[in-house]
Amino acid sequence: MSTPPPKTAPAPKDVAEIERALTRISYLVSRARQHDRLMAIAGVPLDRAATALLRQIAETEPMRPGELANRLAVEASHVTRQVQQLQKAGYVTRVPDPDDRRAQRIELTTSGEAAVDSIREASRRGMQMALGNWSPEELQQLAGLFHRMVDDFLAYSLDEDGDAGVTETVPTG
Repeated sequence: MSTPPPKTAPAPKDVAEIERALTRISYLVSRARQHDRLMAIAGVPLDRAATALLRQIAETEPMRPGELANRLAVEASHVTRQVQQLQKAGYVTRVPDPDDRRAQRIELTTSGEAAVDSIREASRRGMQMALGNWSPEELQQLAGLFHRMVDDFLAYSLDEDGDAGVTETVPTG
């Protein structure tokens, strides 16, 4: 018979409100309609999965598909399908891995770089409009706190996985 986990005290009200706000933000940014609108503004006809992969590739040096799958926490077959879609569209190309000529890495093409720049710019314009009434000081404070929160979340998740000390690249653009 297993022992039930120990009861913990309820989260402080501030922590509960932060979790609630993050849930709302997550919902807003993950809506299909929001993605479609962003892609229309950016002029880039990609689905959400391909966009996430394209942005991840833009944030790192060329990687093998398996490494990209690990970074995005998805199955390798998922990345393979998305890479094929991005390659057909001319956004990525496969290049030999300098460490193992039998393997290939995925890198952005000039068109891929332009697509990522367009997506980022469209996203930033929307964010700028939404936060237009915020003071420069408030924006600076929010940016600093968001980065701190993400860093702390990563440190906590790495500790929980037993991988403390491992660094992870998270898309910033």
